[in-house]
Amino acid sequence: MSASHLDWPFFGTRHRAREQALEEWCAQQSWAHGESGAELDASCKEFALRLGEAGFIRIAVPRPYGEDASLDARSLCLMRETLARHEPLADFVYAMQVLGSAPISLFGSRSQKDAWLEDVAAGRKIAAFALSEAEAGSDVAAISTRAEPRDGGYVLNGAKAWISNAGVADFYVVFAKTGEGARSVSAFIVPAETPGLEISERTPVMAAHPLGSLRFTNCRAAADSMLGEPGDGLRVALGTLDLCRSTVGAAALGMARRAYAEALQRSRRRRLFGGRLADLQLTQAALADMATAVDASALLIYRAAWLRDSGQPRITREASMAKLFATEQAQKVIDRAVQLFGGEGVRAGSLVERLYREIRALRIYEGASEIQQLLIARHELREKE
Repeated sequence: MSASHLDWPFFGTRHRAREQALEEWCAQQSWAHGESGAELDASCKEFALRLGEAGFIRIAVPRPYGEDASLDARSLCLMRETLARHEPLADFVYAMQVLGSAPISLFGSRSQKDAWLEDVAAGRKIAAFALSEAEAGSDVAAISTRAEPRDGGYVLNGAKAWISNAGVADFYVVFAKTGEGARSVSAFIVPAETPGLEISERTPVMAAHPLGSLRFTNCRAAADSMLGEPGDGLRVALGTLDLCRSTVGAAALGMARRAYAEALQRSRRRRLFGGRLADLQLTQAALADMATAVDASALLIYRAAWLRDSGQPRITREASMAKLFATEQAQKVIDRAVQLFGGEGVRAGSLVERLYREIRALRIYEGASEIQQLLIARHELREKE
């Protein structure tokens, strides 16, 4: 990360110190990991423990389990940006610890926080966020998983799809219908070993991430496992996504920064037509566009995070802009990097080839780009009436 980036007024001394500490730690790590199955699962658990032991996940949960009184969005964005630049799987692991535990941090009772957050912060427990279904992802109100009251608790029946950390997580924050209508969604903390919860499928994807489907068959959830009150699930989901969408943009920014740095180095070293690749005006134009996209993305991301940290209760518009722009631009930056590398750019296992595969999902998860466009437009139309 350039000095000018951290010198922006969005950041304080604490943020700069955290980024520097993570940067130095990352530089000392070996990031070899499994690519699928049990080896990939073991790598995710190992990365979580290493991040927890180093103290970085403590930034992702509030006091007394973590370092801050509340979740600091700028710190979370800096953590994800730095990790994604070094190792995308480490960013994935960190992101899921944030996403899976944020509903508890933001909306949980003291007993729920006591039960889970200390172990999440230490990397001993792996978190997961179970919202998406085969026919309901971006439209939260359309989920079909149900939770029926029974014997002082609830019984869950239904299925979830595209769940990160499926089969790896120690607990899932599960969203289910407890009534009828858009405001009838509730959220539950369901331990992985709960009878009636099974991993119905592991889903192979283009980058090495553990994803899968869950099935709930008469799966019992205790009354005290509900986050908030019945019907609070939509508020829990949207409040969590408001925080985390900016961090998705930050991860995309980290990958774009790495691709740009690699492309810059390649352009300086690659010889052709009696000179350097960097001497060609088309190369210079591409590099200029990449640099501009990186800085513009960073400005949108850290504006959104700064607004949240400043006390603005909802940053849906700003977070959506940050995620939309940063992920779309990162795809373009990485594609340009692949082009500048030529044949080497499409060699399986090369750095830019891997970044090309890693970036694609970020334009979809936690709200696809098209959903972000709808959210932004609806806000603009409402505000301008």
